[in-house]
Amino acid sequence: MAEKVGATRRHYSDEAHAINPRAVRFDFTSVPMHYIPGEVLATHIVNVMHLVLPEGERAMAQALSEALPYIRDERLREEVTGFIGQESMHAGSHEAAREHLQAIGLDVAGYVSRVAWLVDRILGDHGLSGRAREQWLKERLGLFAGMEHYTAVLGEWLLNADVLEHKGMHPAMLDLVRWHGAEEVEHRSVVYDAYMYLDGGYARKARTAVLASATLLPLFIVSTAHLFRKDPSADRGRFWGAQFLDATRRGVIPSWTVFFSELPRYLRPGFHPSQLGPMDKALRYLAHSPAARAAGE
Repeated sequence: MAEKVGATRRHYSDEAHAINPRAVRFDFTSVPMHYIPGEVLATHIVNVMHLVLPEGERAMAQALSEALPYIRDERLREEVTGFIGQESMHAGSHEAAREHLQAIGLDVAGYVSRVAWLVDRILGDHGLSGRAREQWLKERLGLFAGMEHYTAVLGEWLLNADVLEHKGMHPAMLDLVRWHGAEEVEHRSVVYDAYMYLDGGYARKARTAVLASATLLPLFIVSTAHLFRKDPSADRGRFWGAQFLDATRRGVIPSWTVFFSELPRYLRPGFHPSQLGPMDKALRYLAHSPAARAAGE
């Protein structure tokens, strides 16, 4: 694969720090089924973020691993390697949470397995070789760059959603999603920079961004509906759609309109993820996360 000289212009002056996986230790033993008290639907929206989306992150890490041999920029190689390590740590931590929820009655294993199978079938390498393999790798990186834009925006929301604390969200789950969200903010530029380095074409970037938006919103809706139906609690309520709209109105969950409102910003010529704003709050959280402190004890 030929290197596209000048295809990427990373804003290292704004985000000049090393990206590394962090050791964390979470204790989920006391986490209840509805860990946001009185918010059944909001709990399952958060479940989608940390039970379902990590399956896509595995595929993303795999694509970046395939891209590494083509990347000669040492700084970008360092960032990609750190990104892969962080995603591996995410997968292990969320798996522990999933196993706990499964143990207390939320049957999610079958659905997550089906999502993992589907992700592999659609976004795997398909055993291609030569030019077809290179083109498919670029396409996947474009898709994942678009998806990472949304995970960075959602990560920022999680860091600033004081409503979750006011509602009494269980500390372990709050720390899990904020730690994950903070790392999404921290490595928000990596996949985009890898895509720009290997390809950089605007047409592919625009097409894959639209596909990413059109994929993530239905995934959230279908996954939330499934988890709600699998919830064994007698007090879960009947109409998940009504709960969804109410939780959105009260700001307990992010607005679904983000999948449309963020698209123009991402598609603006000259856009770079560093323009999303400072990451100081994310880095401060990562330095003081209870799970990170627990791992260091």
